Amino acid sequence: MLLHIPEVLSHDQVTHLRSALDAADWTDGRETVGAQGAKVKRNRQLPDTSPLRQQLGQVVLHALARHPVYHAATLPLRTLPPRFNRYEDGGQYGFHIDGAVMLLPAESGQLRSDISCTLFLSEPDEYDGGELIVNDTYGEHEVKLPAGDLVVYPSSSLHRVAPVTRGARVASFFWVQSLIRDDGRRQLLFELDASIQSLTQSGADAAALLRLTGVYHNLLRQWAET
Repeated sequence: MLLHIPEVLSHDQVTHLRSALDAADWTDGRETVGAQGAKVKRNRQLPDTSPLRQQLGQVVLHALARHPVYHAATLPLRTLPPRFNRYEDGGQYGFHIDGAVMLLPAESGQLRSDISCTLFLSEPDEYDGGELIVNDTYGEHEVKLPAGDLVVYPSSSLHRVAPVTRGARVASFFWVQSLIRDDGRRQLLFELDASIQSLTQSGADAAALLRLTGVYHNLLRQWAET
């Protein structure tokens, strides 16, 4: 499921993050990928050990925790602390698939990457190029969102970032291990949850809503991995 989630960050939060990131010390983005990824990756990132990365990452995580659509869509079990990158002067990232298993910080275990997330921190008119291009069964999808908006998509997807030919594309990115490993089941639960919310707001029959909510939770109970 490829999903656009608007307004994860407010305008003031985006301004705060951008002010800090525009003055930050960046490192070569190839330091955080393997040999194969390094061949097609050309960008800059905040170092993993940067206190600023940890500080700004907490802002992102707190915003996500308050966003009901994000939670319903991802059903997060574990989240890799957000990273931050910057593309400019022709920077790009060629087609690749994200690593399946990633180490969590502070020797706290591992994460299976089920869902990849990109949180845009530059407005679309600030730069040319820089589209996130996700290739799936239905073809290629170009994603270029307003600052503060998030896109989530299966980590198993082949994807790339197009060259940035003007300005700078700044973003946060991270991965989620979901309670629901299978993307199809996760999408069914998301659509069921959205239907329950819509029916609740429309004043639908309470007994029917109770049964439908029970179906949701019983499916979640059957499919969840903890």
